[in-house]
Amino acid sequence: MILKKGAEADLYLEDFKDVFGFDFYNEKIVIKKRVKKNYRINEIDDMIRGFRTVKEAKIINKAKISGVYSPALYLVDLKEKSIVMEYINGIRLKEHFSSKGLDKKIGFQIGKSVGSMHKAGIIHGDLTTSNMILSDGKVYFIDFGLSEESEEIEKQGIDVHLLRQALESTHFDISEELFKIIIEGYSDVVGNKKKDEILQRIEQIEKRGRYRKRD
Repeated sequence: MILKKGAEADLYLEDFKDVFGFDFYNEKIVIKKRVKKNYRINEIDDMIRGFRTVKEAKIINKAKISGVYSPALYLVDLKEKSIVMEYINGIRLKEHFSSKGLDKKIGFQIGKSVGSMHKAGIIHGDLTTSNMILSDGKVYFIDFGLSEESEEIEKQGIDVHLLRQALESTHFDISEELFKIIIEGYSDVVGNKKKDEILQRIEQIEKRGRYRKRD
């Protein structure tokens, strides 16, 4: 069953037993398959999709090792350019905050997870509440399709800046207080010095954005 069609990949929801043939494990799985681009030469397209598939799987696994809740990986299929992973049964934080309002405990947990990713040299690249799922009180991070490995303050600042923008766009009524709580959780992992560096970098990013708009 198709879950989502995207520009870079399609998501399918399947039964574990139907894919792997094991009847004793009756769980759902997600298959993320990268879409073939007809405008690219076949060999180049295969290489790009294969590289991005392996990179995403590697970063998901690295995030999990770093203590960030993320889907378990079952299979990386280079022939199909797909990743077979655990289906996280829960509610997207987008819906959670929309219905429940400000949730300080969850906000703090988001910050700690983002801090853990950055401490491990992981840039998520698409930090929105649509890419976070609440399941059994835990916040799972999904869709690492734009992720990369980097310890650059600039890229980490952009990561947090984009999260802030996403909160302002989707949860404007609670975004300011929620972001403060997220930063508290972030600081709890990376320390106050690193937190201050990130906030200063965000200010610089926002100033650059304002200057470009004037031009």
